[in-house]
Amino acid sequence: MAKDLFGTLDLNLLRTFLIVHQEKNTRKAAERLFVTQPAVSQALQKLRHHFGDDLFVKVHGGLQPTHFSEQLANELAPHMDGIKSAVNSSYGFDPKEIDYPIKIALSPVVLACLSGSLYKTITQQAPNCKLELASWTTASAEDIRKGDVLMGIAYQLPYVSKEIYAQKLVDIEGRLFVRKDHPIKKSIVKPQDLAGYEIASLISPGWNDNFSQASKLLDAYSIPHRVGFRSEMVLAIIDVLLNSDMYMPHSNLFPIQNYPNLRVIDVDLEEEEKTISVYSHIHIKNRNNPLHNWLDSVVKKALKEQINK
Repeated sequence: MAKDLFGTLDLNLLRTFLIVHQEKNTRKAAERLFVTQPAVSQALQKLRHHFGDDLFVKVHGGLQPTHFSEQLANELAPHMDGIKSAVNSSYGFDPKEIDYPIKIALSPVVLACLSGSLYKTITQQAPNCKLELASWTTASAEDIRKGDVLMGIAYQLPYVSKEIYAQKLVDIEGRLFVRKDHPIKKSIVKPQDLAGYEIASLISPGWNDNFSQASKLLDAYSIPHRVGFRSEMVLAIIDVLLNSDMYMPHSNLFPIQNYPNLRVIDVDLEEEEKTISVYSHIHIKNRNNPLHNWLDSVVKKALKEQINK
């Protein structure tokens, strides 16, 4: 049975061999490999022992490959080029080459504010992708873990698998929204000014399914209040606002310019009381995936642009 020369071979030595074969000079090979000349000579010695061949002989002006060496180099070169191409291409990324489905789950706070701009930006840069912007649900984190959803954009989740990696995108600032002729006329109010008015609470599944953040804050100030309406649908809450004296706690992400019958009210609170972070959620195996890094940058830019409008 033929001797297995591959199973016991240090593959790092083959790259040294090919560089020496190209340069016909150990000093030049060492410079290309960023190692010392003795290190190249030692590598060649190991290969001579492994293959039982001189590989190179000294001639005037450098090294001359043996017949075996020529044969080995001719066989190895295309395979090493293929490995080089595979390694380098794994770091290359061009959104224009995406021709597969991309599914992103957006929490209600983001879905109603960014769907259009995200769709436009992503499809402009990746015109061949099959984009789906879905609403974030209580199952979205598990869908990300299973690979059914590529990315989720939501608040930081309290209970989630260790396989889900959360990356902060932006901080948003809380605001209130009411109908234009709401009894509260001031543009900046204190928490006490909200006493007696009901909250129309936006549900972000998996984050505040069973509570209202605004209600918790008013409890801390001992201000009497009541949650009058809850929904995951921003449009449903807006419809309620237009037909009641309720107020909707949202943020500076909300596109108030699109709703001429609503107006914004700021609340006089400490910065940390009215600031919350928005995160991207991905499977931890994709932390260094160029596709996810690109999507992160697109979503982050869109969020910042919406906040600054």
